[in-house]
Formats: sequence, structure tokens, C-alpha cells
Amino acid sequence: MHPVLPFTIAALLFGIGVYGVIVRRNAVLLLMAVELLLNAVNLVLVTADATIRSVVPHSGQSFALFVIVLAAAEIGVGLALILQLYRLRRSVDVEELPLTEPPADPAPASAPEPDREVAR
Repeated sequence: MHPVLPFTIAALLFGIGVYGVIVRRNAVLLLMAVELLLNAVNLVLVTADATIRSVVPHSGQSFALFVIVLAAAEIGVGLALILQLYRLRRSVDVEELPLTEPPADPAPASAPEPDREVAR
């Protein structure tokens, strides 16, 4: 197998994923772009494992399986967060997310207390 084609496809997938992460505002599409990034990494790992002889056999495939498991967990948690965001805000636009807490309202000014002398 000639490794140029899979590496080129992986580079294209990674580029599309980076573009999606930078440009997209919809949280679901953002997760899809992250999945493209992870799939590009998996393609590189499997291609490198098939073309390069390493000390540990099938190490690229093992890492790819690990990345697939992490991607499944990431999608589960990410979709749960997006669903909760939609329930609260009725939108999944990441531009509308508050990244910081709004400043707390200062306590209402009350009348100063008179000085009391302490009996000794």
C-alpha cells in the first residue's frame, strides 16, 4: 500500500475539521468538526502502523482504537451538554454562551450604624 493517498486524505480531513472548528457557531456542527479531526488522526495512525514497522506490533491500531473510545465518550458528553444548553437557552449557538459570570449586584447601601462604645 502506498501511504501518500491515506496521508493526503487525512490532511484534507484535518483541514476541513479545523475550518469547521474555527468557523462554525452551531454546537452540533462543532462536534462534527471535532469528529473529523479525530478521524483524520485515526487514519494517520492506522496508515503509519501499516507502512512503518515498529518495535511494538499493531501499536497504531491500538492507539486508533483508544481514540475511537475517547471520541465516543466525547460525543456522549458533548451531546448531553448541547441538549441541556438547548433546554435552557432554546439555541445551540456557541456565540450566545456566557463565558464569564455576570457581575453580582452590589448590596444596597444601608444607613451607617452609629459608633458604640464598648463598656470595660
